[in-house]
Amino acid sequence: MTKVIMHGCNGRMGQVIAGLIREDEELQLVAGVDASDHITNPFPVFGRIQDCTVEADVIIDFAAAAAVDALLDFCAAKKIPCVLCTTGLSEKQLEKVERTAGEVAILKSANMSLGINTLLKLLKEATAVLADSGFDIEIVEKHHNQKVDAPSGTALALADAINEELNNEYEYVYDRSGRREKRHQKEIGISAVRGGSIVGDHDVIFAGMDEVITFSHTAYSRAIFGKGALQAAKFLKGKPAGMYRMSDVIDAAVR
Repeated sequence: MTKVIMHGCNGRMGQVIAGLIREDEELQLVAGVDASDHITNPFPVFGRIQDCTVEADVIIDFAAAAAVDALLDFCAAKKIPCVLCTTGLSEKQLEKVERTAGEVAILKSANMSLGINTLLKLLKEATAVLADSGFDIEIVEKHHNQKVDAPSGTALALADAINEELNNEYEYVYDRSGRREKRHQKEIGISAVRGGSIVGDHDVIFAGMDEVITFSHTAYSRAIFGKGALQAAKFLKGKPAGMYRMSDVIDAAVR
């Protein structure tokens, strides 16, 4: 049995994950953390992670970027592994994530879905063929109107996967409204759309002369992210300090 603390338990994803854990015989949700108390839960809920006194095997985080620093300090002090899913982290916070991984196991992913993580691998293969052939690369992401960060962490992860294949030589361009110039060859355009209740939609466009190849992923339910987070929590239990990715979870599952 893997005991879980849900960081951000009263948010949309927190409630989705709580429901999924109730149906999973291998997991037990022993506590939650959330600044909001508008929901009654069948487990103890603490307003701050520092106040949590419940022992657990792993923490699943779907909260706000502002709460991540205290979470990382708690994980390092208590030696509790963390599945870190909050996006929109600053460069300073990302550096702290790396440092904390030297003390405790951290699995960081901007997107927990199996489909997106498979797409990351496919994009590397496509980039190796198409970029040198003169294809321009654009990413368009769409999310609901309550999402506060833009572009999405998933869009950046897709761009990073591509750029790694290009020796990180490409520039990310988020807004062309202030530019009066032709598109540069070595750039990746990233556009964000916010509206309605869109769960998550990502298109990666390779546009060449006379042909366009588009990789698309559409999330119809937040449950796909929750299921991935549960797989990650089971994987991370008992792991030594280090930085882990969803690719590690996928590789372990297919062995």
